[in-house]
Parts: sequence; structure tokens; C-alpha cells
Amino acid sequence: MRRTFLIIPLLVLAIGAPASAQGLGGLGGTLDRGLGDVGDVLGGVIEPVTRTAGDIGDGLGETVAQVADRLRRARIDRIADLLRRNRDTIALDRLGNPARRGELLVMDAAPSGVAAAGAAGFAVMEESEVEGLGLSVLRLSVPEGMDLDEAEETLAALMPSASVSADVLHFRSGSAEALQLAFAGSGAARIDTAVGMIDGAPGKGVSLVAQRGFAKGAPAPSDHGSAVGSLLNHAGVANLRVADVYGTDPAGGNALAIAKGLGWLVEGGSKVVTISLVGPESPLVSRAVAAAQKRGTIVVAAVGNDGPASPPAYPASYTGVVAVTGVDRHDRALIEAGRALHLDYAAPGADMKGRDRKGRSKELRGTSYATPLVAARIAAALSGGGNWRRALDGEAKDLGVKGADDTYGRGLVCGSCVKR
Repeated sequence: MRRTFLIIPLLVLAIGAPASAQGLGGLGGTLDRGLGDVGDVLGGVIEPVTRTAGDIGDGLGETVAQVADRLRRARIDRIADLLRRNRDTIALDRLGNPARRGELLVMDAAPSGVAAAGAAGFAVMEESEVEGLGLSVLRLSVPEGMDLDEAEETLAALMPSASVSADVLHFRSGSAEALQLAFAGSGAARIDTAVGMIDGAPGKGVSLVAQRGFAKGAPAPSDHGSAVGSLLNHAGVANLRVADVYGTDPAGGNALAIAKGLGWLVEGGSKVVTISLVGPESPLVSRAVAAAQKRGTIVVAAVGNDGPASPPAYPASYTGVVAVTGVDRHDRALIEAGRALHLDYAAPGADMKGRDRKGRSKELRGTSYATPLVAARIAAALSGGGNWRRALDGEAKDLGVKGADDTYGRGLVCGSCVKR
């Protein structure tokens, strides 16, 4: 029997902080609404670990439901470890999602609401415009001694007309192990459409037009960013701009960083933006995506790797975002692929060799790596002056049940472009 190898990121983190009433004491409840893949999120502190399918099940004595449950519990464990290791910088919001500790984001704030918040001990840390998107955001500090979830509820009551949310974290949706990928043929045709990437910064060997950091220590080369960037290059993307939303910040990948990074990319002319990250719904990111789309930018995002029992992945689930899943060499959906509220396309996401930022050859797996392939195909269609949706639908290979479905979307894109 063939044994498929799955790349499952684990946190090798110390367990230190006590369990909180909201999250760590009831992991099956509150944390079950949390996030997914946290591999490589701490600038290389977290390393991915390869497990055989027998460890998490691929039909070898386990049902699909059992596999889904294992992935769900693994996600909960990773979030718990992340919180315990970074208790000074990360906390749970009122929905149980990891977020930046001690800070809240506010939009549409009335002066009276800001005054009421100040009287209650909330202080304005920053008032900023999101470049290129016309969004104004207030960062407010949480009063000393108040937990983040309590602070979020309190501030929402003080500012009923405003949008109040935690600065929730987003995590990479693939193993952080690849740097380069071989494409079939002598090389992909040059794609001049400007493409943006929100991730960690790429390392050597990735051709960029520009990059900018939106987190502490950014831009800082990462394996995951190198993998996604090199995929875009090999697919023919010649005009690549990168927004590093991680750097060396344990709370990197937060909503404010993503919104600012997206705004910078749109302002710089990116017509397609690829995001191989997953997180919970965020009012700020939702508005940023909508504003980018209004300016003509197509946002492409991964569905994540936490299995079909995971919460819907964002930004993939936002309206109009091109949601992407992955398949293996036999065009089978990745067993660990997450879900979104809609699904557009599948692309190769496994059984590929790559190199990490140090040049080591590694196995490559995850919906993270399917996503830039779809983004490149959209950019190629735009370069040709055609309708990108018509072009991708014409290329897509129908898989599964006839027509669009929840497993493969509208079909497989770029299925023959990867050497395996």
C-alpha cells in the first residue's frame, strides 16, 4: 500500500503560562475556533516536522472523520503552545482567536466614543491611514490588568457605533521548506502584470522589484516566503513586490500588518496579490480586501491545511477573493486541505521537490504552494489582455463530481506545469 507523506507543522515550544479561563482551560471549545498552521511564523523558531500518513491517518485504519478530528486537535495544541510561549505578546480575543496582546483596533470611531474610551483607561497608541485603501484605523492600548477578551467587550460597549476588534493573527498555510520549484518545459513565458505577495520576505535567488516590512525586524528572509516567491518567479512573474508581515515579530501576521501591506501593494500597482496565510475573520482585513478589489486588484488566498473540520479560512473566505486548494500528483485533494466559504480552483500542492533558504532539497506540500500558481495564471491572463476568469475556467480540469464542487472548486489549474 502506498504511504503518502504529509508535512504537518508542529510547535517545539516550551509550556509555561497557566491556562486561561477563556482558552487554555477549554481547548475543545474556545480554541477550536482558533487558527491554523503556525509553521515558521516565529522567524525560524518553529520548525516543520514530517509525519507519515500513518501518524495522522490516510485510510490506514482511520476514517476521514477521524483524520479530520486529528487535524482539529493538532490545531488546538499548536495554538495552546503558541500562547504559552508568547504570553507577553499574544492573547486570545473574545472569540478565542490568537491576537496581539494589549491592543485593539477601532474603525469609524466617533469623538465621543474615543473620549469615553479614554476615561475608561484605553489610550490611543496610533492613528494611521492605510496607504492606498482610504482606511483610517485607531490602535488603542488595553487598560492595565484587563484581559484582551474583556477589553474587547468593554470597548465595544463604550463605542457602539464603531468597529472594534482584536489585531488577530494569520498563519502560513504550508510547510516552510521550499525555495525553488522546477516547471515543465524550458521556462514559463514572462508575465509583466504586477503581482504582490503578502508573506515573509524571500531569501536569495528570488527576483523582486521591491519589498517592504510591516512587522518588527522586517523584511527578514523566511523559508515560506522564499518558497512562494520562487514559485511566482518560476511561473514567469517578472514584476514582484513583497510585503513582509512577519519579520521577527512573534505576533507578526496580524490584521493591521496585512491591511497595511495590502495597501502598499495596491498603491504600487499590483494587479494580483497572493496571500498564503490563514486566519479568522477580521473587520479590518475584510475592508482592506474590499477596498483593494474596488481598485481593481484581484486577491488570491489559500484555504489552509487544518482539514475539513477547521473553521473557514480568511482571507480566502472574503467575498470575491479567489480561494485555492491543493492536490497531489494523482490529482487527489490534499487530505489536510482546509476550507473556505467558497472555493474557486485547485492547483498542485504536493509531491514536489524544493529547496529551503539554505539551499537544502526538501519535500514541498501545502495549499500555500498551490495559491501562487493560480495567482500567476491570473496574472498571465491579465498580461494577455483577456478575461482572467474565462481563461482559467478554460484551462481548468474538472475533478471530482461534474462541475464546480466544494473539493476542487471550478477545477485544476496549472496541473501540467510542475515537474514531479
